[in-house]
This record gives sequence, structure tokens and C-alpha cells, in this order.
Amino acid sequence: MRRIALLFLLLLFMISTSVQALSWAYPFVVWEGKVYEVKREELIEKNKIGKTIGKVKTKPDDMTGSHYGNASNYYPVGTKYYEIKGTSPSVAIAVREDNRWVKAVYAHKAPFHIMNILTNFYFIFSILVIILFIFRAILRNKTAKKQG
Repeated sequence: MRRIALLFLLLLFMISTSVQALSWAYPFVVWEGKVYEVKREELIEKNKIGKTIGKVKTKPDDMTGSHYGNASNYYPVGTKYYEIKGTSPSVAIAVREDNRWVKAVYAHKAPFHIMNILTNFYFIFSILVIILFIFRAILRNKTAKKQG
């Protein structure tokens, strides 16, 4: 009887493997730590498009939904973001979609992800400066010991 129960449990674990993927509520882009909901039906005229302010650099994880940096769950890496003349980027931005621009409105602040810090230029630069000062201090101590 025990063998049958054990076999049954083993088969249950083998059969019950599942595949999981997220279904997104809406297409979004992330720019400077802010999530913008893309309103694909709201087109923006070319004369309202300002300068390029960023582009999609990463895609969110399909299993967890986590993302960092300038990301999008809908647009491919390289898709550009633009400012909209007369509208603050904290309210809305434009996203290039084929030969048209669509509106993306601010939805909420992007969740924290450690990669936002680790990929930040200023963080990397600060770490390099600190390492440089440490090596400089070590070299000074070694030369002082040799002379003294």
C-alpha cells in the first residue's frame, strides 16, 4: 500500500508541471523611473512632437513582471520616446510606433529594482573613484614603509 501511495505522489508531481506567463493589463513604457500607460488609440500629430528623451532598453521578465531602467512590455528594444510640445513629461510622453506617435500617460512610479542602481552611470563612476582612492592609499602606505 505504501508503494502505491509513493508511486501515486511521484506521478502527481511529474504530471502537475505547469507553464506560467504574465498577461499584461495594458501596454506600458518606463522612462526615468515612471511607468506610462500607452494609449494606442490616442495619436499625436507630428508638429506636436518634441525632442527624443529616451528609448526602450530592456524588457520585463515574463514570469515575474519585474523590470528595470527604460523598459516596455509591448515595444521592442530601441523604440524611442519623445516629449510632447506643451505637455510636461511628468504627465505624458509620445512613443514612436511605426510611422506614427502614440500618447503614453503617467500611471505610477516604477517599482524599485536593484539593477536601477547597479546600471546607473553615477553609481559606477562613484565606485571607480572610491576604488582609485583605496589603491592610492595602499600604494602610499607601501612606499612609506619602504622609506621608513
